[in-house]
Amino acid sequence: MAANQATAKKGLFARIRDYFKGVVSELKKVSWPTKKDIYRYTVVVIAICAAFAVLFWLIDTGILGLLGLLMG
Repeated sequence: MAANQATAKKGLFARIRDYFKGVVSELKKVSWPTKKDIYRYTVVVIAICAAFAVLFWLIDTGILGLLGLLMG
């Protein structure tokens, strides 16, 4: 209860400053990936996107072919 009252009494700029101090503190705890890891992750994402694009193209072409046969 006392902590809530102390927070309520702080001004807007003091609360904003405290917020950004907390953000900086948390960012220092983050374990950032290396450049090599980022490169690997990027290649994996691009490869998966390409694979799904080809898969969807094949499915679309197949459905279009089936519809062509059914519609005459």
